[in-house]
Amino acid sequence: MKADYIIAEIGSTTTVVTAFDFSGEKPKVLAQGKGYTTVLEGDVTIGLKKAINDIENQTNQKLIWGKMLATSSAAGGLKMTVHGLVHDMTVKAAREAALGAGGIIKMVTSGKLRENDIKKIREINPNLIMIAGGTDYGERDTALYNANVIRKADFNIPVIYCGNVANDDEIREIFFEKEIYVVENVYPRIDELNVEPARKIIQEAFENNIIKAPGMDKIRSMVDGTIMPTPGAVMQSTKLLYELLGDVVVFDVGGATTDVHSVTEGSSDVLDILVNPEPKAKRTVEGDLGVYINSKNVIDILNERDIGDLNKEYIRQHIKPIPTQKEDIDCSLILTKKAVETAISRHVGYIKRLYTGGKNFVAYGKDLSQVKYIVGTGGALTRLPKGRSILENIRYNGEELTMLPRKEAKVLIDEMYIMACAGVLSRENKEGAIRLLKASVM
Repeated sequence: MKADYIIAEIGSTTTVVTAFDFSGEKPKVLAQGKGYTTVLEGDVTIGLKKAINDIENQTNQKLIWGKMLATSSAAGGLKMTVHGLVHDMTVKAAREAALGAGGIIKMVTSGKLRENDIKKIREINPNLIMIAGGTDYGERDTALYNANVIRKADFNIPVIYCGNVANDDEIREIFFEKEIYVVENVYPRIDELNVEPARKIIQEAFENNIIKAPGMDKIRSMVDGTIMPTPGAVMQSTKLLYELLGDVVVFDVGGATTDVHSVTEGSSDVLDILVNPEPKAKRTVEGDLGVYINSKNVIDILNERDIGDLNKEYIRQHIKPIPTQKEDIDCSLILTKKAVETAISRHVGYIKRLYTGGKNFVAYGKDLSQVKYIVGTGGALTRLPKGRSILENIRYNGEELTMLPRKEAKVLIDEMYIMACAGVLSRENKEGAIRLLKASVM
């Protein structure tokens, strides 16, 4: 069997390989195979080969492919620490850049680093360290101080600098002979975010260094194309959907986390009263909301409205990694619905009424009121029934000013479960990725 591309999703526990054929009018999924992720065995290619063997056993054919791409969240994913100046300004901007690129933020600091902060960074052992701080040609000292402290600690970890442009040359000197990426400021002027250049560099740095991670050092012996963090690939697909459809929000409900990706500028009414700027493309990661590995956390926050005549112990007993019985499916749907409701409440912003000097309003956070499409991906929303109705229920049906998606927003499902695949494919074949998204989502 000949595939144009095979794309591997290397997860923390499972590696999934999907074979694609782009020769026809519509892209086809030829087959999909699974294997256990073998990072802990010291060689991720063992799991990749098992997934490919699974395809060959299903089809009784030898699999031949043109190119192999991959997304990865194995070995802890893209762990990052972020260090800026003011928490609500440069720190927030750097954090948004990291999350949108698929980073897992393990530590955030504002102001000058302390000795205990350096100790924590060493314990975390991140894949990347990000330094920000100061608007362009504004405050310089904090970022330079932090750069010197990090250099002195000699972590041997790649550093991305995305702060005051006036510091660029000194930053390069500080990290001379070290792996340093200097990119445009994520917060160049007050109330202006510029996160996309940093996101691009984060993904490049990830690809350059993933082959050095324990268990991943042999990945280039098989994967001859792009490698991206899995959440970053889903964000890339979300951006493509924005180009095709307009303002969009994507829910990715998994066993361990629930990620929300949105691409929208929001309404002019909300922008006029927004206290702090928000990025056009935003990702939030709810690491406590999963329908299997982190199911306990979701069960703990269920209330009587969520579970009806059932009880939490019954639900706990019927949570399975791949539910097949009706009772198991029903319980997984309860958790999926709660995860979606909780995740949207954390991702979306809010409007507050002020009573000083008359009735005025201010807005905080991300405005989703102009979203035209709500998309579901991830196993829980694409492989269980009722994913569409769960997403339909988050729309706001009232008439008041709100930041939630409105009742007119349409719901789409990633039927082929390929958003991560399309995202990494877009780095090499954007047209093919768009065709794949159209076939699965539209």
